[in-house]
Order: sequence, then structure tokens, then C-alpha cells
Amino acid sequence: MVRPLMLLALGALATATVACAPADNTASTAAPNAAASTACTKDQLELVTPGKLTIGTDKPAYEPWFKGDDPSNGQGFESAVAYAVAGEMGFDRDEVQWSTVKFDTAFAPGEKKFDFDVNQVSITPQRAGAVDFSKGYYTVKQAVVAVKGSEASGATTLDDLQNVKLGVQVGTTAFSAVQRVVRPSSLPKVYNEQIDAVNALKNGQIDALVVDLPTAFYVTAAQVENSAIVGQFNAPGGKPEEFGLVMEKGSALKSCVDKAVDTLKSKGELAKIEQQWLGEAAGAPELK
Repeated sequence: MVRPLMLLALGALATATVACAPADNTASTAAPNAAASTACTKDQLELVTPGKLTIGTDKPAYEPWFKGDDPSNGQGFESAVAYAVAGEMGFDRDEVQWSTVKFDTAFAPGEKKFDFDVNQVSITPQRAGAVDFSKGYYTVKQAVVAVKGSEASGATTLDDLQNVKLGVQVGTTAFSAVQRVVRPSSLPKVYNEQIDAVNALKNGQIDALVVDLPTAFYVTAAQVENSAIVGQFNAPGGKPEEFGLVMEKGSALKSCVDKAVDTLKSKGELAKIEQQWLGEAAGAPELK
């Protein structure tokens, strides 16, 4: 994620989404049995700490990406992904250790104190010049945000948005997604800056705002009081924004991490984790 505003006031996320997450899903998010792993042999891996897989992320660790500000509990989307990858690489839960790494430090040039970092980091050419990325483990979806109780807030399908006055920021994936996927009966209101679109929702100038899902979590938690995510949807076409696991440039682990991500995708495990932590439980149902 490029995070244009996400880091300014995200502290509200911890309280805003905690009630939405399942109370106890430790069993369902535990790493797969290491013995069943078909990924690289862990004894042959070059690790920061021999015998341990060190995973970095920021602190606080916000929901729904993590739960309870505790990456080690296996709950929340990115904690669950991290342990799933670790399991495919042959590591048991007690062989994983977490390291606190600031968001922008993770993809800055230089030596790393982690084997890989997981922190909603979007894969971009500029960042890839300084670090290695795994294959994408999450493709960013678009989301619709509306004020609770409004007509738009009751939408359950894309068709329900046909006559809704939508707002988007110019030049964003949300803008093209509204045109190609939602196709409302009237053109969306277009704003030069995201904050202008947010203010338009606050002031009732638009009925709903379309942004990427990570931004939607921030908007509802910290920017627009009494707002909610109506739902999320795929925006096919073009080059999608993806989150990748971050590694030191030239990391010997990259092929093994890539293999683990590919295996989880092919088995449908990543899709299950996404549905559990970024779907209904997080207040972001699918709009179709």
C-alpha cells in the first residue's frame, strides 16, 4: 500500500474493527503442519537467526491486518498469511519470531534484521530497486464507503449502486473501477485530492465514496464519523496493486518464499484467509 494518509491516525482502527473480528480463530489460522511442507528445507535456509524464521512488521499492528496488536497470535489477515507461509517453508509456530520494523524502514535500502516483512507493502518498481518482493499475496480490491443509515449504505449488490451519487479521486484505480465495473447511471463526482472526496462524503455532496479497501478501513475508522464499508469488489483489467512480502535485496530466501506463496494460492488457502479476515468479519462483504 502506498499509504497516502493511512499512517496519520490509524490508531482508531484497533478499536473500530475489534468487535468485527471473530473472537477466537487461533486453530483456523495456525500454520500448516511443517512435516507436510513441500517448500524449501528449512535446515538449508540462510536465516537471520539460525533455526528461527524472523518476520518483521510495524507496531502498533492494526486490525484487520492483525488482531489485538499481537502479530504472534496468528489472528488477523497478515498474521495468518505469515504463519501460513512459515508453515509451507517448514517452520512450526514456535520456530517463528517477530521483529518490530517501521513501515518505511522495511523497504529502505540496506541490510535487514528480518527474513521477511509483512505490513501491507505494495509492490512498486521503485521499492523493488531497494528490496526483494515475494509474489503478491493479496490483490487490493475496491470498496464503497457510505454514512450509516443512508440509502447507499443499504446496497448489497453492484446493481444497487446504479443510481447512487458516487465520488472518486481522479487518476486512481477506484476511478476506473467505477467506470468499468459499477457503471452507474450518472458519472461519478471526481476530485483532485482524496481528502476532497472524503469531505464531500462528510458534507453529503456524494452518497458514497469508492476507494481501495485498505484506505476504506482508514476512512471509516479515522476520517468520516458514523461511516461504514458498504462492501468490496474486484476491479479487473490493468495492472493490479498487490501486497508483497519484503526481503533484503538479493535474499537467498526469495525463491523459497515465492514457492510457499504459490503453493498457498494453488491450494486456495490465501483466498480462505482473505475471506475470513477481510470479508464479512471485517465489515466488508463482497458486492457482485
